[in-house]
Amino acid sequence: MPFLDITVIPVPTAGKAAYLEHSRKTTPLFKEYGALSVTECWGEDVPDGKVTDFRRAVALQDGETVAVGWITWPDKAVRDAGWAAMMQDERMTAMPTPPFDARRMIYAGFEVVLEG
Repeated sequence: MPFLDITVIPVPTAGKAAYLEHSRKTTPLFKEYGALSVTECWGEDVPDGKVTDFRRAVALQDGETVAVGWITWPDKAVRDAGWAAMMQDERMTAMPTPPFDARRMIYAGFEVVLEG
């Protein structure tokens, strides 16, 4: 089954173009190292929850939008090897600082256990 790396990121709303450009630069590297696809989503309907929600999860501030993304890998072994190789790749290490506050980014890896 596929393996997903999922992120939830607070991005300056005015920086949407910079965020997408950053993804356009990193996506070919992910694919070179085995990713099947990279998906980026921009929050359009992100409601406040009663106990928790996406906004609170990333400590969203005025002028920011929640972005959600995922990288689909064939399996965890390919993902682990891909990330290890990318972190050594000069093209990745030479990239400028991401256009978002990475300290408030939520990320995790998930094994797909059911697809419909």
